[in-house]
Amino acid sequence: MSIKDKTAIVGIGLTDYYKRGQSGVKSHLDLCLEAILKACADAGIHPHEIDGFSSYMDEMNASIVAPALGCPEVRFSNLVWGGGGGGSCAAIGAAAAAIEAGYCDTVAVYHGIRQPPGLRFGEVFARPPGNAGTISTASRDFVAPYGLMAPGQMFALIVRRHMHQYGTTTDHLAAVAMTQREHARRNPKALRRDPMTLDDYYNSRMISDPFRLFDYCNENDGAGAVIVVSAERAKDLKQKPAYIMAVAQGGAGGWGQSISQQTMPDDIYPTAGHGQLARDLYRMAGVGPGDIDVAELYDHFTGMVLLQLEDYGFCGKGESGPMVAEGAMRWDTGKIPTNTHGGNLSEVYLHATTHIVEGVRQIRGTSTSQVKDAELALVTGGPSPVPSSSMILRG
Repeated sequence: MSIKDKTAIVGIGLTDYYKRGQSGVKSHLDLCLEAILKACADAGIHPHEIDGFSSYMDEMNASIVAPALGCPEVRFSNLVWGGGGGGSCAAIGAAAAAIEAGYCDTVAVYHGIRQPPGLRFGEVFARPPGNAGTISTASRDFVAPYGLMAPGQMFALIVRRHMHQYGTTTDHLAAVAMTQREHARRNPKALRRDPMTLDDYYNSRMISDPFRLFDYCNENDGAGAVIVVSAERAKDLKQKPAYIMAVAQGGAGGWGQSISQQTMPDDIYPTAGHGQLARDLYRMAGVGPGDIDVAELYDHFTGMVLLQLEDYGFCGKGESGPMVAEGAMRWDTGKIPTNTHGGNLSEVYLHATTHIVEGVRQIRGTSTSQVKDAELALVTGGPSPVPSSSMILRG
């Protein structure tokens, strides 16, 4: 049994984006509700029709969201384990599976970020005696003396190994950042729309070698949501459906928590850890990398875009840097147009919710950097502790 083409995304909704800590009186719940309501309006359904909820890395569960929306009943509720955006596409897969199994009919998949100072993703805090702060754990205390206290430092080691092994350069990282900034400049919602030159990239401060400031994703607040229904029902709604062709979830057992512990086996260390996901995803969809028209690849750091291009078969091992430097990611002329909204690096960082939305827009033909005749869109969740996830949407 497969969920292939049995369900579709029919509504998308995004809040305004706010620079870190500037969302004012809007709470995390306010942001999530706003995104869901916008997705409902986009789909042409009433919020009370929602009877299922699916999310990832978000404490706004159905017991909070459903009463706030006035939903008469909840028939399905799901939260994917895992950190960062790894569970994003898995949350879509859970919604699709629940609808196909008959558990519910209309699922809102949503995620928001609104964090107070002192609890930001990826930020390192000392713990003064007698004060709250980062909690000491055995695994954290094991790696902290070596400087592995935040994701940027952890992923930097993986990318540095790729550079050592294959000759990838910082110019290749810069090509990712500059291409995505170019895409963001076409997107009126993007937080970063100023031009970026190679000099701009190299003049940005070094944070964790080889990552400079422009190799890192944004810090911001906001929320996004999509509405998932059966393929049959999608035919009667107002938007062109983006059919969920395939979803893969999980990862190699040797990956596990290795992002923080750096204990992956040699064969998967200089990768994004998505090789298994790519295999399962293409098998379910019955397509290969040559069939994909546009890719929305999770980009918390530039280097992980390169590694995902390799994991998903768009080029061979070690070939992603030169390929991107030659313009392969460009929306208009590239071999595999990538992160056409600007991505986490330049549009906004909402843990892949915007990648899902952009994938839907590409299928609808409404992106601000629209790939001509796009029929298949690949979307990936963040390379992260297992499980991660990815999916293919089709028109």
